[in-house]
Amino acid sequence: MNYDILISFVLATSALAISPGPDNIYVLLQSITHGKFSGLATVAGLISGCLVHTTLVAFGVSAIIKENESLFLVIKLFGAAYLLYLAFKVFKSHAELHLDNKGVPKKSLLQLFKQGFVMNVLNPKVSLFFLALFPGFLFDATLSPVLQFYVLGGLFMLVSALIFSAIAMLSGLISDYIKHHASIGMYLKWLQIVVFVLIAVLILI
Repeated sequence: MNYDILISFVLATSALAISPGPDNIYVLLQSITHGKFSGLATVAGLISGCLVHTTLVAFGVSAIIKENESLFLVIKLFGAAYLLYLAFKVFKSHAELHLDNKGVPKKSLLQLFKQGFVMNVLNPKVSLFFLALFPGFLFDATLSPVLQFYVLGGLFMLVSALIFSAIAMLSGLISDYIKHHASIGMYLKWLQIVVFVLIAVLILI
């Protein structure tokens, strides 16, 4: 088992979870507007949805590995290309972070959990992202690919849950910091770009 690969995966996942995206911004807005428990309920739903995408990718790609290693190489090349495309999209985007919490509807904790789950499960970009990310981080030549994908999915969910929960719990401090430090968006933007490019390179080599 290659623990260096797992550590690299955890570091990459941590950097991506910290970087601004629709999920963690939504968690932050719910927490600022309706309290920390609303943010945590949203986190629970979002993270639960990742299990569905992990399962789809695990069994789909594992079947491909068994049938055709050349096709698996094509998937890895696609993954690297997709990550470079995401880096380009981030590069072209604006760096400013806007926390407009007006019109964020008040919902029960169960409703927020369900909404987070549905938001994640019905977003095909999550499966596409897992398909791009996970094959480059298979860490053991003897373990079943399905098991390895579930380990990677579990690590992704754990790291994301911890960071998203921290965002919910520290929402007041984070929003104040963003308001008083306009340049933070630029730093986070370039962090995201660097991580996407590094992961793409790791997959290729």
